[in-house]
Amino acid sequence: MADQAHTDNPASGVQSNNLAYVIFTSGSTGRPKGTMLEHRNVSNFFAGMDSTVLGDDAGPGVWLAVTSISFDISVLELLWTLSRGFEVVLAPEGDRASLERSRARSKPHRPMGFGLFYFAADAGTMSGGGAYRLLLEGAKFADTHDFEAVWTPERHFHAFGGLYPNPAVTTAALATITERVHLRAGSVVLPLHNPLRVAEDWAVLDHLSNGRIGLSFASGWHVNDFAFMPDNYERRREIMAEHIDTVMTLWRGEKVSVLNGAGHEIQVSVLPRPLQQRPPIWIAAAGSPATFEMAGRIGANILTNMLGQDLNELKGKFAAYRRARRDHGHDGDGIISVMLHTYVNDDTEEARRLVRDPFSDYLASSFDLVKMAPKMFPAFRQPSKRSVPKDDFDSSAFTPEDMTALLDHAFERYFESAGLFGTPERALEMV
Repeated sequence: MADQAHTDNPASGVQSNNLAYVIFTSGSTGRPKGTMLEHRNVSNFFAGMDSTVLGDDAGPGVWLAVTSISFDISVLELLWTLSRGFEVVLAPEGDRASLERSRARSKPHRPMGFGLFYFAADAGTMSGGGAYRLLLEGAKFADTHDFEAVWTPERHFHAFGGLYPNPAVTTAALATITERVHLRAGSVVLPLHNPLRVAEDWAVLDHLSNGRIGLSFASGWHVNDFAFMPDNYERRREIMAEHIDTVMTLWRGEKVSVLNGAGHEIQVSVLPRPLQQRPPIWIAAAGSPATFEMAGRIGANILTNMLGQDLNELKGKFAAYRRARRDHGHDGDGIISVMLHTYVNDDTEEARRLVRDPFSDYLASSFDLVKMAPKMFPAFRQPSKRSVPKDDFDSSAFTPEDMTALLDHAFERYFESAGLFGTPERALEMV
């Protein structure tokens, strides 16, 4: 009988250090392992949600649970909500994509373009002359399937990105085998080059492509890359801005002053004259709000990524970029291009299984490169078990277990919230 039921909470005897649940995840080897969460972890999580969401006056309402049961946040969406008196509505996987499509249709927007951006960490393993087959065949596919652009980057003196030493060279190859798709540098690290050479090379490419080229400019960040121009490293950002002005002046057919071999000042221009009156240009922004604003001031487009940035941060930076465009009298919103690692197939868990090892290897190869500049790459800043200070980022103190944990953390972040992975419907949510 209901009136005979106990009204007190049952005494379970559970202590804070008792195991609450195990989430299975994989390290860089792809070998499943269990991560154990204790009751105190869950209690602290719930306490934080109580103070943040419920507050003093708010009561429980209706919660739409959209997270897979295999992911940690499902504990919040199912157990915290029910224990606080929420009504919980479970959203099937397919309904989430439908919800996003409905939301997208509810307000006007211009179509989003898609391109292919190539980067690789396996140059040392290529043999038999097939290193550029994916680049060439992918560009042909993009040319005939309504992709907007194909981008190729500039290399580092490192296996990471080693297939692509110079975007002018790869673009020349693509210009001769495509007809419609735009061909873009992503990016020309301008302080590493003489701007006269940059203007000449891309004027030729403008002809070879029949006016389809675009240029993204970057200041560079890795000190070893400046083996070409060591004196430019300290002033690389200022030099990028100066060289952009020089390239655009030459592109317009005007002359610039330079010194010849005898030390005399002469006036030079470049040939051939390009087809486009002005090529579309982008500024590569790794995350600094000042770079977004600088691109807006000069009326350039933006090329960025999700390494160390989430969608909310990007939203604020995009707003600052467009505000700077308006304040300096430039028409339109500009084009914002975001690089996203991508692997799409019919099953999300199959995609996770297939991509984990190669993508973790890719991240591992980049780690050796970025550890020299940790402040540029907060996504790789993960405190080790030895309590290494974040600002020091002393990777020599990392154990193999630390590295496995760091790569696992990076992989899960990209797969769950910073890439286009899994089914088309799942990718559409990010889009």
